[in-house]
Amino acid sequence: MFAVLKTGGKQYKVQAGDVLRVEKLDAVAGQKIQFNEILMVGGESLTIGVPFVAGAAVQAEVIDQIKGEKVIHFVKRRRKHSSQRTKGHRQHLTLVRVTDVLAAGADATGVAAATGTADARRAAHNTAAAPAAEAPAKPKRAAKAAAAKE
Repeated sequence: MFAVLKTGGKQYKVQAGDVLRVEKLDAVAGQKIQFNEILMVGGESLTIGVPFVAGAAVQAEVIDQIKGEKVIHFVKRRRKHSSQRTKGHRQHLTLVRVTDVLAAGADATGVAAATGTADARRAAHNTAAAPAAEAPAKPKRAAKAAAAKE
């Protein structure tokens, strides 16, 4: 059985036992995660999602957090503008091993969903930004008027 999953803006065709290098996920080595954005599940019968297959998932185990190969970006301006610049970049990646492809019943597994680090930061920011239940503050004009009366 195989599945086509979407993570990090890319699509991967996977089956049990495959090892993938995906965009960095918010997980530690040894943690079990579940990809819920499944575009297609194949095997005995082919199921294509609109856009995702309902109830399908791919479970995987995080092997390690790694960096990709180095990419060099070199810029040279010729003739009278004699300048040059070199920049390098190594992409952060997560190495995962696919353990299981589920065609149905993904909601009842209890395995944490795979989220990227940007999604994790966004979720943490939204929970931290939510104000605690406090008494509503008085408007400044009302506060000035109350101070003037006293």
